Amino acid sequence: MSDKTITTYEAFWPFYLGEHSLPATRWWHFVGTSLAVLNLVMAVVYLAPSYVLGALLSGYAFAWVSHFFIEKNRPATFTYPLWSFISDWRMWALMLTGRLNGELERLGIKARLTSPTSA
Repeated sequence: MSDKTITTYEAFWPFYLGEHSLPATRWWHFVGTSLAVLNLVMAVVYLAPSYVLGALLSGYAFAWVSHFFIEKNRPATFTYPLWSFISDWRMWALMLTGRLNGELERLGIKARLTSPTSA
């Protein structure tokens, strides 16, 4: 990302997807967010707030591991925490419904097969 600060969510969303250009990164996010959903369901079913901590840990752990070791970039949540949180769920929903590839195409975001430092 350039030194320019993003000031609208409409500008952030394409940036966010660009930071998730590797399919493996997106799938790690999907698994982490799915585990977060499971933990949230368990928190409600068992009335156990400790599962909320599990939701946060699984969601962020999978995402950050994918950024540091697969995508090799800095998670956007460090700079834009709320928009990143919203976008994690938006990307998850698009993946769940099979519409993410169409969104990537609509925004002109090309998927990469390898991280920028692996070539």
